Amino acid sequence: MIRIVRLAILNAVALIPYAWGLPAAAADSNSSKLFTVGRYLELQSAESPEVSPDGTQVVYTRSLVDVQNDKQEQAIWIVGIDGRNHRFLAKGSGAVWSPDSKSIAYTAEAEPKGRQIFVLHLSVPGPATQITRVQQDAGNLHWSPDGRQIGFTMVVPSVEKWSVDLPAAPDGAKWAAAPRYTERFHFRRDGVGLTDRGYRHLFVIDADGGAPRQVTSGEWSVGSSVFEIADAAEWSFTPDGRSAIVDGFKEGDGDLNDRQGYIYSVELATGATKRLTTTPGGWSRPSLSPDGKTIAYVGYAQNGDSYRVADLWTMSVNGSNAALRSTGFDREPRNLEWSPDSSALFFLAEDKGNVHLYSWSQRGGVHPVTSGTEVVRGASVSRNAIVVVRGDFHSPGDVEVINQRKPDAHDRLTHINDELLHNLQLADAEEVGFGSSGGAHIQGWVVKPPNFNASQKYPLILEIHGGPHAMYSVGFSPMFQNFAANGYVTLFINPRGSTGYGSEFGNAIAKHYPGVDYDDLMAGVDTLLKSGYVDESRMFVSGCSGGGVLSSWVIGHTTRFAAAAVRCPVIDWLSMVGETDVPLFTYRFFKKPPWEDPTDWLAQSSLMYVGHIKTPTLLMTGELDRRTPIPQTEEFYAALKYQGVPAAMLRFDGEFHGTGRKPSNWMRTQLYMMSWFDKYGAKTGGPPR
Repeated sequence: MIRIVRLAILNAVALIPYAWGLPAAAADSNSSKLFTVGRYLELQSAESPEVSPDGTQVVYTRSLVDVQNDKQEQAIWIVGIDGRNHRFLAKGSGAVWSPDSKSIAYTAEAEPKGRQIFVLHLSVPGPATQITRVQQDAGNLHWSPDGRQIGFTMVVPSVEKWSVDLPAAPDGAKWAAAPRYTERFHFRRDGVGLTDRGYRHLFVIDADGGAPRQVTSGEWSVGSSVFEIADAAEWSFTPDGRSAIVDGFKEGDGDLNDRQGYIYSVELATGATKRLTTTPGGWSRPSLSPDGKTIAYVGYAQNGDSYRVADLWTMSVNGSNAALRSTGFDREPRNLEWSPDSSALFFLAEDKGNVHLYSWSQRGGVHPVTSGTEVVRGASVSRNAIVVVRGDFHSPGDVEVINQRKPDAHDRLTHINDELLHNLQLADAEEVGFGSSGGAHIQGWVVKPPNFNASQKYPLILEIHGGPHAMYSVGFSPMFQNFAANGYVTLFINPRGSTGYGSEFGNAIAKHYPGVDYDDLMAGVDTLLKSGYVDESRMFVSGCSGGGVLSSWVIGHTTRFAAAAVRCPVIDWLSMVGETDVPLFTYRFFKKPPWEDPTDWLAQSSLMYVGHIKTPTLLMTGELDRRTPIPQTEEFYAALKYQGVPAAMLRFDGEFHGTGRKPSNWMRTQLYMMSWFDKYGAKTGGPPR
């Protein structure tokens, strides 16, 4: 199941009419001050800040909604380190600076198809130059140290063929197309559909354009395995420009690889590779120090855990002197960035609902750079500045400069959503802590409607995150703000199995999922009921992906909720393992494969508890979902109808995993859920929506 992602955001149109007789979104004076669903279309987001090597300018990717085409659109923007000269540069994303700070390279959709590489010389008038015309998406760009070349990764197709001697078709005949053939374990991918065989390799191209040259080759992929498919690749040039340090898996059949990965050195002239990490395990995200002496990376030795924190390690550039650097930290470093003088390493890590910036040095060990209630994203380091995107529950995030001596006294370079949000009545997230089974301490947050009155009774939504190894954060949530605007109290919790709390906490659901996570969710509801402002007869439960697993499990084990909105669930592990694009992930949760012993496969399936369900249930899944495919929803829906449980099913057109990638469907998801809850007693009153 997919990790909880930040909802991308963005520009306004009319709301969609919806079922069960509710009015369309209200236009009264009160709704103009609340986060109604249409506000989602106006939000914008900042990602991937990159500070120039000379520390004077920052480029970043800005996302907004293309309302006419019902999709997210991305563009490159630039701003001075002093906040001046903030402007649009080009459509595209993932900009990286040339070593001399005079040019950027980025990718954008272009002919002949897919994502192509562009170079924009900032001091030269005129548009960017497209330097590739490749047949597959280019990504993971890096400039060579001398600025003459750009390295990138791209999939090289390796078509599976099976020819048979079929008689020729008569002239004018319309015969069926040849069947789609594969012998791969992984032949589908969420967000794509059915896939063709191919391997992701490293390429270089002159910065002025020309024919790209393939560096690595063979039946293996550069890049760490994310949900069983090598996707993003972390790599860098060595300072002499002769080699690259990459992550990947070259030690066996990648189609059957379950979380193994290694760090390699690659000679750019010959493509020869040398494995640098020798211990079997999952080693990835290499970051080479600017002096070329030390590789920082993360990982763990091979294990059978469902979840394990990837620790911070360093080694010499030749693979010697491997050393664990995050002993006792028990949080997973991401976005590893060295200081220009190679004296310190900066990284991001989740911690109890926050995401902070940390530093590591040989003398000082691991230390937090930022603190407080925040979500920090995409750190970039130059010799005189650290630039991040920093947000919280009231702000999707802006590009900021961090002063290492006074990290809380940050300078905002952008104010992307200020005009939209400053006049709105936004809800707060109040932290709650409580005990659960086995003596566990659990963290959650309560979101109350604007103008909350503790003497009144409010309907409650328990919204459950996916993953299951993921973390709810204190970052801006359009979903929770919209629920609050419509009079709901929302409870969101990080139950056991969540990330951001260490290996033991995250691995607590291994071989028993759902399990103690259900205990944690119910303990949270019990705690909130003691406050006196929740109407126990108007409680609702919802969740997508891993949240769909748990929300379907909840209604099979309690009747305390008035209605449920179960989104993109897994309800039958036996059928799921043959339908999903992450079969190894699924097998990993059970002691034995089902043909050896199906006992726990059945015991952990919500379908087996349909006989206990009384809760009216709305099921919502994307038609194209390959992660928790729609047959899971259909099975549950059929069982509920057979049992006489009130149930409805919504099949979202054009959606893969989740129901909100398309902006119109994000709004529909909110509106249908609240309409279903209203039908079963929410009684939140008049418009806003």
